[in-house]
Amino acid sequence: MQIRNQATRISLFNFKTPQMRAFHMSWFAFFLAFFGWFGIAPLMAVVRDDLGLTKAQIGNTIIASVLITVFVRVLIGSLCDRFGARKVYSLLLMIGSIPVMTIGFANSYATFLMFRLAIGAIGASFVITQYHTSVMFAPNVVGTANATTAGWGNLGGGVTQMVMPLIFTAVLSLGVNQLLGWRLAMVVPGIALFLVGIAYYFLTQDAPDGNYTELRAKGQMPEANSKEGGKGSLLEAAKDYRVWALFVIYAACFGVELTINNIAALYYHDRFTLDVKTAGMIAGLFGLMNLFARTLGGVGSDFVAKRLGLRGRVGFLGIVLFCEGIALVVFSRMGMLPLAVGTMIVFSLFVQMSEGATYGVVPFINRKAMGAVSGIVGAGGNAGAVAAGFLFRSENLTTQQGLMFLGVMVAVASGATFFVRFSPAMEAEYSASTTRTTDGLETLATDD
Repeated sequence: MQIRNQATRISLFNFKTPQMRAFHMSWFAFFLAFFGWFGIAPLMAVVRDDLGLTKAQIGNTIIASVLITVFVRVLIGSLCDRFGARKVYSLLLMIGSIPVMTIGFANSYATFLMFRLAIGAIGASFVITQYHTSVMFAPNVVGTANATTAGWGNLGGGVTQMVMPLIFTAVLSLGVNQLLGWRLAMVVPGIALFLVGIAYYFLTQDAPDGNYTELRAKGQMPEANSKEGGKGSLLEAAKDYRVWALFVIYAACFGVELTINNIAALYYHDRFTLDVKTAGMIAGLFGLMNLFARTLGGVGSDFVAKRLGLRGRVGFLGIVLFCEGIALVVFSRMGMLPLAVGTMIVFSLFVQMSEGATYGVVPFINRKAMGAVSGIVGAGGNAGAVAAGFLFRSENLTTQQGLMFLGVMVAVASGATFFVRFSPAMEAEYSASTTRTTDGLETLATDD
């Protein structure tokens, strides 16, 4: 799929062009998605006591929260190829808000598990975010655009850890008890998601030149039922071994981030005997690194690519992913709170740089099936979180041991970058596309 008039720069304070509206709406929608997706995580100490959950049952709910997202992410990518990001994002946010608002009706382990499973579908919002910016931005800045929107969206994971305990405290100040308080607190992110779903429909468009329906009517892009327009794009992406190598790579970075989002507050609460509010504030530092760290990964990918092309992007990805694994092993060995916090921040830096670097590569795998590739790779993150979840539900492993084993597996997974290769023809095509961009043949997202 050839997209015309992509932006060749990011003008952060510009809200007039369709490229920058998509940029800002996509990261903000993903940011709020985290409040629904992981809003319950910093309140788990209260939920555990309310519902009488065991360690294994908590582990199962963690797995459930990311399991369904594996399948929804694969599906959502091909839906974007067919119907465009605007409609798909709006529907996902509005439908996903329903279980977020109603999780308070859970009164047992089984019902709580089902709600967490249903809420997990909203995690597919990441794929739409990456798809939308990949459509809107040119090759010279797409790595930075993808990394920044995803990073600022992922920032929601950290802010959620800090804000949800405050919302919970505010609800308690109204005179309700803790058992009702956590239930009412989850209504807040649910309402916000529904409203943003409506706003996304009216404030964005699918591509720089308009919505897919309009572009197809003008004959400017393939029909939705054609192979290139969406039908068969998932199969085409699935046949490419490089897609599955990136699937493993993303499992080792975003999968780890999801796992830490789920366990960090409870880990600090139990290991260092902190209260819910303090544990949530410290756990939130992990996600706050998304403010710049994922963007740093995308910027690094774009920078190296200017000198070494697509192979430079892949090499940079392998290095930061290996560093992530080593940093996680070190974090797992820290027994003093200040050292644990410090090493967690370093570890978080490499996690999010790896994520940004991954989606600095994804848009160049297959332009005709970009949504499908994005969906499969994005699903890898959740598949990794599911696999990691089994480490933290076992009664035979401590959380510290689970973190150490996970770090070793991440370091090993960095070797998957050796399977992501581009032909000389693809390297030449990439070089030509960046030259055209430099010569000004693409449209800028100007401040006009």
